[in-house]
Amino acid sequence: MPASLGGVSVSLVTDFGSVKITDYRCTASRHDPVEVEVHKRFTIAYVRRGSFSCRAHGKTHELVRGSLFVGHPGDEYVCTHDHAIGDECLAFQFDDALADAAGPTSAWRTRGVPPLPELVVLGELAQAAASGRAELGLDEVGVWLAARYVALATGRAQRTGPSPVDRKRAVQAALRIDARSHEQLDLETLARETGLSPFHFLRLFANVLGVTPHQYLVRSRLRHAAQLLADDARSITDVALAVGFNDLSNFVRTFHRAAGVSPGRFRDAARGDRQVLEAHYARLS
Repeated sequence: MPASLGGVSVSLVTDFGSVKITDYRCTASRHDPVEVEVHKRFTIAYVRRGSFSCRAHGKTHELVRGSLFVGHPGDEYVCTHDHAIGDECLAFQFDDALADAAGPTSAWRTRGVPPLPELVVLGELAQAAASGRAELGLDEVGVWLAARYVALATGRAQRTGPSPVDRKRAVQAALRIDARSHEQLDLETLARETGLSPFHFLRLFANVLGVTPHQYLVRSRLRHAAQLLADDARSITDVALAVGFNDLSNFVRTFHRAAGVSPGRFRDAARGDRQVLEAHYARLS
């Protein structure tokens, strides 16, 4: 929760520039002092645990697990814990351009949003991405969450399908990702190279190709890794680094999730060990 109450632990998850993700853990109670605070960026905080009260624009909002705390730059607010001790939130803070692309700024007026099914599922998806349990970029989920919230808040209709020009843009972006999948590419970088905002680029890419840019990036890395494991003698660690994974454990976990076997066992299969694949497919039958 964006607050300066006693017992607040704030840790930056990552900063993509247009999207900044922060983890808030608060242990405050009703007896702790409160003060007026001001939002610095357009904000959506997903309450994953606990509860708190927020007062803004003369109204009090009660937020529980699954709620959203939405904020507009310059808006003042006060948060208290009148009914329970502490809360935990995953907060997405967006720059002006991305918030404007998502929709009218009036939708960002500081408020509490109840646990709506359309938003809860995205909030939990964000949690999974933050912990590495989902094959999605955390910045991508943040943009989705902002787009879905604004659409619900304003009642905006969905856009029509992509044009031929947009389809070409998406395909060319995919070709760039595949050629440079060993690099550390993020949504903002790819969007800038395509000449679109992160919001519009993510929506375009997913609509045309059926996967998000991050999903395509990870799958490209896995494909290149499979090629190296089958044809190359370098170590598993060297393969992971060569295809773009900076963390060996993340590579092993992601590869196993995709292939059903570890990188080492996949290499054994590529070298003629039929028992590896026979055992794997026997489990699937």
